[in-house]
Amino acid sequence: MPPPPSFFLPEFRWQGAAVSVRFAPGALRLVAEEVTALNGRRALVLTTLDQADSGAALAAHLGGLAAGQFAGAVMHTPADVTDRAMAVLADARADCLVAIGGGSTIGLCKALALRTGLPQIVVPTTFAGSEATPILGQTENGEKTTLTDARVRPAAILYDPDLICTLPPAMAVSSALNAIAHAAEGLYARDRNPVSSLMAVEGIRAFVSALPAVLADPANRTAWAEGQYGAWLCGTVLGQVGMALHHKLCHVLGGAFNLPHAETHAVILPHAIACNEAAVPDLLAPLAALFGTATAAEGLARFARSLGAPTSLRGLGLREDQLDRAEELALQRPYWNPRPLDPATLRGLLRRAWAGDAPTP
Repeated sequence: MPPPPSFFLPEFRWQGAAVSVRFAPGALRLVAEEVTALNGRRALVLTTLDQADSGAALAAHLGGLAAGQFAGAVMHTPADVTDRAMAVLADARADCLVAIGGGSTIGLCKALALRTGLPQIVVPTTFAGSEATPILGQTENGEKTTLTDARVRPAAILYDPDLICTLPPAMAVSSALNAIAHAAEGLYARDRNPVSSLMAVEGIRAFVSALPAVLADPANRTAWAEGQYGAWLCGTVLGQVGMALHHKLCHVLGGAFNLPHAETHAVILPHAIACNEAAVPDLLAPLAALFGTATAAEGLARFARSLGAPTSLRGLGLREDQLDRAEELALQRPYWNPRPLDPATLRGLLRRAWAGDAPTP
């Protein structure tokens, strides 16, 4: 049997970003060093309300470099929350931003950086991977929009397994599948390149190795760290190439119906991949090979089930009578997709995802 082909393309572009990325247990002790490297003297610490204690611990490590704390980050980065954080930022006279948390906190940090131009240091506590991108998703008046801007890319990322190992198993699984979605869609992105494809497969491979080990033994710091490695790789793919149908659907469902971000990604992923695999099976073949299944969609669905991930939009709170509106919104300003979409195809996908049925093309 011949070896699989490489990811080589006759023409491609790769553009790296100047970001400091550090993997280290006890990384909180390194945050002050990163603040100083950015010539910062007054750092505003950002968290959600639930992680306010973690923010306070980080502020304690910063000592005199801490200018204050805002513990109001919430899911989907609502504009009014950013407005409130801006007021705290102004009062604190902060000259840099430090976020500790998951996608909600990192999203707020990016939104503040976009408005102010301040540098960011982020300490992720989930596997979402958004910290590795120049992408910001914000919600206003029930609509979630995204933008790409170099100003929202963090200047420094610190990955610490000690800070993520207390993540509840269900949240760990959902946030990991969120990250895997970045890599899976990256494999068929129209602006993909050999390096992004290598990172995509390696990122998913890391999660396939790490997640079962994390669930079997939550004290396994090496497994948690391998998951963070996967998150960084998958997030870097998201920051390099464009996304397609999967991300469009998740943005619609999150922005319009306030469904939980990571869990929505977990549910939609195998269905979106099944839809697009019908058009580009060759590009998703490395993913099928990684799972040892006939199709990438089958492998993703089986892997998600083995981890106890959510499998239906109905289970996340979406009502059946909301499907028509979801379809309508998804067809507005569609993202580029390798398979042209029609209402019937999209309706079938959404209905299967809502009911928790097996993914099909």
